Amino acid sequence: MDSEATLGSPGSPGSPAQATRTERPVPEAEPELVRRWRSGGGELVELLSQVRERFGGVAAFRLGPDPTVLVTDPRAVQHVLAQHPDRYVKRSHRARLLIGDGVLAATGEAWKSQRRLLQSQFTGPGMRRYEHRITGAARTTAERWSGYARTGQTFDVAREMRRFALDAIWRSLTGHPLDDGTEHELDAVAAVATALPTLPADVTDAHDAVAADLARIDAVARHAVDAARAGASGPDGPGLLHVLTDAATERPEYTDRLIRDELVTLLAAGHETTATTLTWLHLLLDRHPAAREQALAAGGEGSAQRRQAVQALVHETLRLYPSAWILPRHATEDDTLTGYTVGAGTDILVCPYLTHRDPELWPDPEHFNPGRFTAPEGRPTHPGAYFPFGIGPRACLGLQFALRESTVLLEHLLPVHTLTFSATPTKATYGLTVRPAGPTPATLAPPRT
Repeated sequence: MDSEATLGSPGSPGSPAQATRTERPVPEAEPELVRRWRSGGGELVELLSQVRERFGGVAAFRLGPDPTVLVTDPRAVQHVLAQHPDRYVKRSHRARLLIGDGVLAATGEAWKSQRRLLQSQFTGPGMRRYEHRITGAARTTAERWSGYARTGQTFDVAREMRRFALDAIWRSLTGHPLDDGTEHELDAVAAVATALPTLPADVTDAHDAVAADLARIDAVARHAVDAARAGASGPDGPGLLHVLTDAATERPEYTDRLIRDELVTLLAAGHETTATTLTWLHLLLDRHPAAREQALAAGGEGSAQRRQAVQALVHETLRLYPSAWILPRHATEDDTLTGYTVGAGTDILVCPYLTHRDPELWPDPEHFNPGRFTAPEGRPTHPGAYFPFGIGPRACLGLQFALRESTVLLEHLLPVHTLTFSATPTKATYGLTVRPAGPTPATLAPPRT
C-alpha cells in the first residue's frame, strides 16, 4: 500500500486541503485522559496509543505544565528526523549513565566527528570485514543448540540470543570469541540498561545505585583497551577497538574515557537490541509456525530467495517491536510541522512503535505477516512509515550489522531446530527497548536430518 494515499483524509497532512489551510495549534488531549491513565498505572505506550487514536499523527498531551508533542504521522516523522534534525535535537540520552559520551549520546560537532570515524566500519567494505566473525558467533550458537537438542535441556531463549549477539559484537570489537568470564562480567551491561528507567533522578544517586555494575563494565573495557593498545589481536585479527585506539594517536579528544564510552556504547547498542529482536522473532514463530515453514520453503540453502524470506521475518519482527520504540527530540526553534505550529522548547516524542501499528498504513497491523516485506506493494513506501532504526543523520549506525547478524543466525538455526516453549511472556516491558516481560524457557526437538 502506498503510504501517500493513506494520508489524504480531509484535514490530514498530505490532503489537497493542506495547501489552503493556515498554521494551527497541535490538537491536545484533554487533562482527564491523562488523569485516567495516571490512575490506572499503565505503561506510557498506553497513553500515547490513546492520544494517537483520538487526535491523529501529530498530537499533544501534558504530563507537566508544558505540552509534549507525539509524532507518528510518516510525513511528520520524516520532517523531524530526516529533513530538519538541526531543529529537533537530542538532549541528554537516557543511557548516558551507562554510555557516557559515546556516539549515541554525543551532540553537535563531537557527535559529527565520532560518527564519521565509526561510519565506515558499518557499511560496505567495513561490514565485510566482520562477516566471518558474525558467522563464527552463529556457528558457536548452532553447536550449542545441537547439544541442547541431544540432551533435551531446557534453556532460556532470551539469554541465548543475548549470548549470541554479545559474542558477535565482542569478536568484531576485539577479534576474540566471547569467553565465559567476559560474558559473566558483561551481564552488568544488561543489568544497568534494565535499571535505567527506575533509577533516581539525581545523577549521583543514580550512579550509586548501579556503581558495582558500572565498575565491572569499566574493568572489562579497561582490559580490552589495554590489550588493543599493546597491539594484541585475537584469532580473527584486530577489531573495531583498534580503530578507536589508533584514532587516539592523532586525535586528542579520544581520551581513555571516550574510548571506554565508545566501546560500551557499541557493546550495549550492538547486542541488546539484536538479542531482543531475535527473542521476539522466536516467540512470534512459536505463535505462527507457518511463517517459519514458508521462509524455509523459499529457495534452497544459501539462495537469495531464502535470504530474502529470512530477512522478511526480521523486518516484520522489527515492525512490531522496533529497536528503539520511542525517539525523544527537543525543538530548538519555532517550526511548522505538517501544518501545525510547534514552539521552541517543545519536547517531541517520535514513536516508531505506533507508526508501525497504524492501520491506515499497515492493514491488520497486529498480525505477524512477513509477506509485507516480500510481496509487491506489501508495505508503505514513505520513508517515515517504517523506521525501526530511525531515519536521517542519527539513524542507527549498526543497522546493517544488526540485520546481517540476525539473518546469519537464523540461516543456521531455522532449518535444523524447532523450539518448544514451556512458557511464554504475556506482556511487554517498555524501557530502552521493548522486551518480553518474563522468562522464555524452551527445549529443542532432535535436529532435523
